[in-house]
Amino acid sequence: MRKARTPRKLKRDVPELATGSSSDENTIGPDLDCNLRWVEAAFGRSSDLVVRCMRTGLRGAIKVAVVHIDGLTDKEFVSRSVVSELSEATHTWVVPQTALTEMRDRVLSPGGVREVTSLDEFAARIASGDCGVLVDKCKSALVCDTRGWAERSLEEASTEATIRGPKEAFVESIRTNTGLLRRRIRDPRLWIEEMEVGRITKTTVAIVYISGVVNENIVEECRTRLRRIDTDSIQESGHLEEYIEDAPFSPFPTILRTERPDKVAGALLEGRVAMIVDGTPFSLIVPATFTMFLTTPEDYYERFFIAIALRVVRWISFLMSIMLPAVYVAIVTFHQDLLPTQLVLSIAAQREGIPFPTFVEALLMESVFEVLREAGVRLPKIVGPAVSIIGGLVLGDVAIRSGLASPAMVMVVAGTGIASFATPVFSLAIAARLVRFVLMALGGALGLFGVAAGVLGLMIHLATLRSFGVPYMEPLFPLVFSDLKDTLLRLPWWSLRSRPRLVSRAGPRQRPGLKPGPPPER
Repeated sequence: MRKARTPRKLKRDVPELATGSSSDENTIGPDLDCNLRWVEAAFGRSSDLVVRCMRTGLRGAIKVAVVHIDGLTDKEFVSRSVVSELSEATHTWVVPQTALTEMRDRVLSPGGVREVTSLDEFAARIASGDCGVLVDKCKSALVCDTRGWAERSLEEASTEATIRGPKEAFVESIRTNTGLLRRRIRDPRLWIEEMEVGRITKTTVAIVYISGVVNENIVEECRTRLRRIDTDSIQESGHLEEYIEDAPFSPFPTILRTERPDKVAGALLEGRVAMIVDGTPFSLIVPATFTMFLTTPEDYYERFFIAIALRVVRWISFLMSIMLPAVYVAIVTFHQDLLPTQLVLSIAAQREGIPFPTFVEALLMESVFEVLREAGVRLPKIVGPAVSIIGGLVLGDVAIRSGLASPAMVMVVAGTGIASFATPVFSLAIAARLVRFVLMALGGALGLFGVAAGVLGLMIHLATLRSFGVPYMEPLFPLVFSDLKDTLLRLPWWSLRSRPRLVSRAGPRQRPGLKPGPPPER
């Protein structure tokens, strides 16, 4: 059986059909039938390729063909704005080139009508959802923006839900997502640059920033990292993230992902850059610092002292999710004298008959909890939470009754799991789960000295990370006093005058003296 040829192979074979010459460049030739054969061969004569030939001009003197992909274009719009316009009996064209110019400048109503001379570019635009018009005896063609594929309607963010704040989230359409940002930042300085990434998928990636607020060095670094990507496909922002991140071997994310337009808008106003990938609702924000992963949009919608209290709870929960099992294992194994006598006797009584050392017991229970958590995520939404809750209760009770785990260990593991759910960004929560097992091993081998050494190594690692050239632990390491107003604390809005100093080079975001107060006495 003869092997089918790919479009790249046809690029060498079909130009003779299209141009009548041996040129290596696939330019559009004057023969309409040859051009159509090239396009059909490039798409492998796919069933969703729609080619409609017709005649227009004075007494049908000019032959044209309308080409588009069924499912990527708005068929009604193509029929009304392209086919119907070309088939009007009032056209008196006789010269093909004149007809093509009139179509481009006056007749075709879709926005974004463009003239192309390359068959490769023509086929690429058709594959992107545009409608193409080929004219016989013309060495160029027209492509019209008629994209109209089905897309998901705006819904509430599923991974970053808040009680107070906007409820709409990004969708898979890049144009809808940029429109959501335009609605929030109604300023012409909101600039959007687009480029295609991926040799086969040709995925559109948009770089979004506010000119005059952003540091131009960061924007140029984004362009450079995107241009160096040479791969077949980019399917999701997670693919793109692995190609452009600063520390690929660190468990901690250096790029913030979000599906909330208000979160992206807030980052842009600080002077950061957003990357929106077509086909996914998750956008990327750079540069990202560690403190950004422990904040939520709700922190900025509630009053500042409520936001401070919630942030303190979140930081304590994050530390608990990393260190609590390790500290428990270290104390029970090596440092029982640090506990009150009654508590030591209670733990010893609970551990009587347990066949495993404390570290193995903790490792077993943490592994079971991770399996339950993963199963709850993968199961259907209707039964997932019930299965994970019931499974946790049943397995915990069975482990205690069978003598495989002590009640104190079950409480530590349960408290650690609950604390990990307080981490607002999933990528940071996963990193904490990995680090937890490392600290548990150090605590089981070296006691509190091992835990302290692990925490010190973790802090050194975090201090050495960068996100697009910006220190990951800024404003803590290095210490930037002007940026401490929005880290562990969140001071009132009227006191947040400056943008992050290492990110933006713009001036203050608001004038001084905006502190509210009661009216003067009269």
